[in-house]
Amino acid sequence: MAGNCLTSPRTRRSLSPKPRGYNVFMSEALSGTIERVTFHNPENGFAVLRVQVQGKRDPVTVVGSVASAIAGEMLEASGTWERDPEHGPQFKAEELRTATPQSAEGIEKFLGSGLIKGIGPQMAHRIVEVFGEKTLQVIDDSPTFLKEVRGIGAKRIQQIRESWREQRAVRGIMVFLQSHGVGFNRALRIYKTYGDKAIELVQANPYRLATDIWGIGFQMADQLAGRLGVPPTSPLRARAALRYVLQQLAQEGNVGHPHTEVINRTVALTEIGRDVVVDAVAFLIGEKELIRETWEDSSAAPAEPWLYLPALYYAEIGVARALHALQKGPHPLPDIDTDVALGWVEKKMGLTLADSQRAAIRQAARSKVLVITGGPGVGKTTIVRAILEIFSAKNQRCGLTAPTGRAAKRLAETTGREAKTIHRLLEFDPTSGGCRRDRDHSLDFDLLVVDEASMVDVSLMNQLLRAVPAAACVILVGDVDQLPSVGPGTVLADIIASKEVPVVRLTEIFRQAEESGIVRAAHCVLQGRLPESAAADAPGDFYFIDCEQPATIIDRVVTLIRERIPARFKHDSFRDIQVLTPMNRSELGVRNLNQRLQDVLNPFQDEPEVARFGWTFRRGDKVLQTQNNYKKEVFNGDIGRVARIDLEEQELTVDYDGRPVIYDFGELDELSLAYALTIHKSQGSEYPAVVIPLHTQHYMFLQRNLLYTAITRGKKLVVIVGSGKALDLAVRRQDTQRRYTALCQRLREAAEAS
Repeated sequence: MAGNCLTSPRTRRSLSPKPRGYNVFMSEALSGTIERVTFHNPENGFAVLRVQVQGKRDPVTVVGSVASAIAGEMLEASGTWERDPEHGPQFKAEELRTATPQSAEGIEKFLGSGLIKGIGPQMAHRIVEVFGEKTLQVIDDSPTFLKEVRGIGAKRIQQIRESWREQRAVRGIMVFLQSHGVGFNRALRIYKTYGDKAIELVQANPYRLATDIWGIGFQMADQLAGRLGVPPTSPLRARAALRYVLQQLAQEGNVGHPHTEVINRTVALTEIGRDVVVDAVAFLIGEKELIRETWEDSSAAPAEPWLYLPALYYAEIGVARALHALQKGPHPLPDIDTDVALGWVEKKMGLTLADSQRAAIRQAARSKVLVITGGPGVGKTTIVRAILEIFSAKNQRCGLTAPTGRAAKRLAETTGREAKTIHRLLEFDPTSGGCRRDRDHSLDFDLLVVDEASMVDVSLMNQLLRAVPAAACVILVGDVDQLPSVGPGTVLADIIASKEVPVVRLTEIFRQAEESGIVRAAHCVLQGRLPESAAADAPGDFYFIDCEQPATIIDRVVTLIRERIPARFKHDSFRDIQVLTPMNRSELGVRNLNQRLQDVLNPFQDEPEVARFGWTFRRGDKVLQTQNNYKKEVFNGDIGRVARIDLEEQELTVDYDGRPVIYDFGELDELSLAYALTIHKSQGSEYPAVVIPLHTQHYMFLQRNLLYTAITRGKKLVVIVGSGKALDLAVRRQDTQRRYTALCQRLREAAEAS
């Protein structure tokens, strides 16, 4: 009964066969004090503990599953002694039970473990010196007495009181949840969301966890529901599964999805009868939790209803209506002689514009909504700068925005003007989760330039366009050949395909850019041709290093980052070089590469560290925010560096470009290491140097737009390390996976209706 409290330890003989090399002793009971928690996985409860047992000089090793384990706690276990061939004698516990310590020594170790915010090892020693074996009773019943301890004032007493109460409540909830397969860190989030009613609410409807708690999806909630006795054919389960399937489809980039396939996926996921699922669809439509709409397929196939989550349905409609409405009315720019304006801007910027650039600027002077798209080296930045100069000269208020912090920073650097992320531009309100800027409190701009528009999903584009005043211009700038947005929709591609918005597509590569091996390589890939690598000993900025074995590829990547690139190109290993890989899992995936690179690049190996949610974080680590957190004002894709780890306060501080953000240890599922990123996560960013491991084990992800996106992330140097076969596959294969969106049709319908 892993992770549950016991009524009493039992003695039994182990009947399970053991691997060759193990010696098994008779089963028995064991009790003692936890000296050290060598390892504990809070998600499944597995623990390796060093336990001081009365009558034994040295602590013994106990291995088993327990909801939580803290140094200083009393432990009772039943199981068998075994001799591990590598680690020696171990007590393999079939059942474990912990209890708060009774001795002063145990209490000091218990409090000094970092369990309670505001109490570290030194403070624990001071408290126990004053109160001895009555310490926990004092914290429980009379925490104000703690003021008798040197260094504890009213603020710290309040912190200790709240943390102690929270920990006790969480541990109670945790014992309940752990016995049903939910770990400590999730239990903490559940407690923070539901408070003291957590167990009551979870028992009433465990599926609410999938909606309310970050990190708990349908499958975990479904397992919990089964253990709590919810029937597998329950309508409650069918409804939750439908929501989950549509959420998963949204994560795959779909705004809506054909009705039949949603039902089929739900039946396959749950093995619930089709009739039950069909009834669940009807119920959720009646409750306005799903929307059903019929579209004529562009391939002239028979009409089939699509199902939508309401938020995505209304977002897509909102984008179409906003773009159509924005194109009406007079242009905010006063009448100008564009030829004179072009001559003036060329003189001011000290350059000669190409015909294609001049045409784009003319279009911007007469179109209220404009798309400018093209690959690297085609002059998009020059056009944007020229447009801004002309608008500013006529006293037009100009705003610049981009979907990520790095993209906004780059936009500011290339234009010399302030640029903000879309979230900050819209002034997200952490309290309400909405935007302060909306239709009723619009932005104060005559022109809004949105860079990296291919990254903007349908929900974010809807929020942005709602805040654009009706009289303003919007220019969407992006590379439509890159990967589509991580979130639902293909907004930029749909706008272009609709032909309802003017589009300038730039194809001419300028001479200076053409000298770049990176630019040439990117355009070769886009055209389905293998890129040309510079010779290993020749000057250049694009290289392919042929390696066949994954282990060899990893070794080459490490050598490049640690030695060869810094020595030859003077790029800093930590600050300037980014590893980009196609996928999360596999030997060449993000997780494994991050662990290898952390060991190589982090200079603070011997300092305190914190392990949570499968990652170990140290001071100095490069980290990635993996979800939007409006309260902290950090967003999915933001990259920072761990500045501080405070074991006493149980807090980790990340520096995001000079702005410190504090995370409780229970919030660290929002972070991952960022020495290596997926190519998807790198969208909108540029790095001085990019290293791309590529192998056929990435087969499902070897596609042209993925490789093209990866190459275009490098500013000064791109190195692909991998097999020629994998490179050839990536160049030849087009991404044929369809995203179900209806924005193109909605834009056309809006135009036809006007």
